[in-house]
Amino acid sequence: MSLLAIDIGSSRCKAVVFAVAGEILTQHACAYTPEFPALSHAEINPEFFWQAVCRCSQAVSKDLSDPIRALCLSSHGETFVPVNGRNEAIAPAILNQDNRATEETAWLEATFGRKQLFEITGHVAYPMYPVPKILWLRRHRPDIFASSVRFLSVIGYVLSRLGLPAYIDYSLASRYLAFDIRKRRWSQEILTATEINPECLPVPVPAGTIVGKLDGATASQLGLSAGTIVVMGGHDQPCGALGVGAIGPGRVADSMGTYECLLAASDQPSLTDAALAASLNSYCHVVADKFVTLAYFPSGIMIKWFHDLLFEEVCGESVLARGGDPYDAEGLHYATLEREAPTGPTGLCITPNLIGTCNPDFNPHARGIISGLSANTTRSQIYKGILEGLACELAQMSDILGNAVGEFRDIYVTGGGSRSALGLRLRAALSGRELHVMECPEAVCLGGAILAGVASGEYGSLREAVELTVRDVSAVSPDNAMAVAYAPQARRYRHLRSALTAITGTESSIG
Repeated sequence: MSLLAIDIGSSRCKAVVFAVAGEILTQHACAYTPEFPALSHAEINPEFFWQAVCRCSQAVSKDLSDPIRALCLSSHGETFVPVNGRNEAIAPAILNQDNRATEETAWLEATFGRKQLFEITGHVAYPMYPVPKILWLRRHRPDIFASSVRFLSVIGYVLSRLGLPAYIDYSLASRYLAFDIRKRRWSQEILTATEINPECLPVPVPAGTIVGKLDGATASQLGLSAGTIVVMGGHDQPCGALGVGAIGPGRVADSMGTYECLLAASDQPSLTDAALAASLNSYCHVVADKFVTLAYFPSGIMIKWFHDLLFEEVCGESVLARGGDPYDAEGLHYATLEREAPTGPTGLCITPNLIGTCNPDFNPHARGIISGLSANTTRSQIYKGILEGLACELAQMSDILGNAVGEFRDIYVTGGGSRSALGLRLRAALSGRELHVMECPEAVCLGGAILAGVASGEYGSLREAVELTVRDVSAVSPDNAMAVAYAPQARRYRHLRSALTAITGTESSIG
């Protein structure tokens, strides 16, 4: 028997079929394009999510010799779908990158205070979360708000299309900014203050819960067999942490995608003053009774921007529109850029904050900066300068996370960025930490497959599944000589990064 994991991202959906031992049998991805109907607005037709799930599932199940026993769904966080009483979408899904609800976010922080909100939810107020946007709908789109019976997560919406209960797991519920992470239920205090009916929010259940089985008609839409078990997944970052073996204290994961997310697992949430000062996220893991604490920053989005700036006319469409991997060198010129890159520091300081900063200041007004350009600067120097900037960001995030959860030496990396040998060397040198490259490049889907395998009885426990399926294949140790050579440039980067707030305004989380 095999296990199918489907991860629904904000710009593409990916399905991966795994053998029980963890090998990838087949995979397929489908892209979709968000819409930006107004300034700070980002939406998408939720039908695109459903169609992508069906297409991906049909593609990987076709001619598969090893029957699929169970399916698990994971997704990006924060995006939600307003639905009626039949769970039919009545408006576009509002995406996580949408920042329209700044006034509502400010009201939430003023009402509860930064510290109290953090102690309840493990998050600081920010416009990306659903609750501020729900309040925005009530104020600015009362027609949609009044017609909405529930505000479903992406997984909940897809589950409803499968004819199954539209549950939400604890990790994705944590991303609503109204979930009590220690009590593992919607916060009555927050819902009372916001006057949001708890019936409007999906029912929370643990990740790994069996939601149901596919009936014949629904199974045929996915290319699967009737009776296939459907298992509750969760937020992509905790699922990815499970996929690299970060199921308890002592192991730190780094997911290198559109955003680069550094994650530590723990027995308790990290709700310390240090974590609050750095605006860390600390919330429920997809592993029972565990928590994750994460720091993150824009990463692959900068690579995508630079690639499309240079090569979009050549390729005919952007890598984002194709749903392509920004680090995939095949046909996308990255091998050439890395080969042509200078051997030493470029002297450039490039911040990757095209759509704002994340930890520690969360400034949605910040924008990317390129400092040090000259008439002789080449495209390969700029490319390497971007990698240098990402390495500086990782070094800062590593220190921030270490201060909050305890120091660590090793980081287990996965995602598109782990394919860049130059990027890995820079990150290891500037952070002073050893990077372990995982054998499976699809950690989020592997985490989903593990949840599916435990729920369906293929594995006896999560720990047994991790021991069987999770392997690292190489390690990149810090290069002290490189670190010394980059010390002046790293100092300049820190000064430039700290100046972003002064340049763009002091408002951070509520802009």
